[in-house]
Amino acid sequence: MTSDSDDATRRHALRPAALPDVAGVWKLVGGSMTDPGGRSVGVPYGPRGMGLVSLTSDGRMMAVLIDGRVELPEGAKREYSSYCGNYTFDGTTLITTVDAASDPARLASQQVRKVRFEGDRMILVPPERDEGGVRIHRELIWERISPVSL
Repeated sequence: MTSDSDDATRRHALRPAALPDVAGVWKLVGGSMTDPGGRSVGVPYGPRGMGLVSLTSDGRMMAVLIDGRVELPEGAKREYSSYCGNYTFDGTTLITTVDAASDPARLASQQVRKVRFEGDRMILVPPERDEGGVRIHRELIWERISPVSL
């Protein structure tokens, strides 16, 4: 049986030097939603978004995100998403082949996220999507809370 520090050392030795290390547990710390003109149109998962992503060094991931407000405004729908699967990461793109999800439409799909790093934070950018006839650009900001995955 190997220790977590042995696993981390082996992961660093096998990973090309230029490739960022995404393994570990990340918490959602912010995000943005903008329209084609760059104007803010809200925040993903509301003003109190909560989320965790766990990425293993051998290519397995899970994510759960939710609007964490205790109460929502009348008529508002609580955003929630969770999925898991095997992933690949090439340094700029994270692709997960989904094998379980809260939304059955995601099963067997590939969830593609562009990835960039700003300091210690990882920014995940899903494909743009239509909301109410407007093309929306979303970014989710993650902070690593552990170098060891769940």
